[in-house]
Amino acid sequence: METTTTIGVSIAVPEPYGRLLQERRAGFGDPAAYGIPTHVTLLPPTEVGCTELPPLRRHLAQVAAEGRSFPMRLRGTDTFRPLSPVVYVRLAEGAGGCAELQEKVRSGPVARELQFPYHPHVTVAHGIAEAAMDRAQRELADFTADWTATGFALYEQGGDGVWRKMREYPFGKEPPAVPHQHPTPAPRETTLH
Repeated sequence: METTTTIGVSIAVPEPYGRLLQERRAGFGDPAAYGIPTHVTLLPPTEVGCTELPPLRRHLAQVAAEGRSFPMRLRGTDTFRPLSPVVYVRLAEGAGGCAELQEKVRSGPVARELQFPYHPHVTVAHGIAEAAMDRAQRELADFTADWTATGFALYEQGGDGVWRKMREYPFGKEPPAVPHQHPTPAPRETTLH
């Protein structure tokens, strides 16, 4: 019997913004806040067989090797309500880069359809009381953050519900297939005097 695991691929929101948004999410009463690093999703939670992980890792390394850094800017809030009980911080810049990247990520060995059309965002409240969702949307309305996306990461959800980083994939760098070897210098010719 093959064992399975739940994985996801995302762009982390860097510090100090990531921790600040995680703490705010917890403060709004979202019980999942400390189990989910602050991120922009590229591949949503997906159950895979453990034997699928090596080809997935190779695929992600190739996607990253072909990727290039791009600017990310978060500005203000919005919601998916009533369709989905989510309040999020909007991507004012970088949405196009994320959309292109997630298509490449999802084209690999764990290709999957999405439940909703792709809309890159940073969740700050999910599935909590309406009043708390309203508060999150109101209190983070002036939130701003700017950084450069230089890669993405593969995460795995543990049995405790906590998401942990398995590996980072920086853009423009392909991991070597074999350890780098230095060429052996050619022997020098010596002459006797």
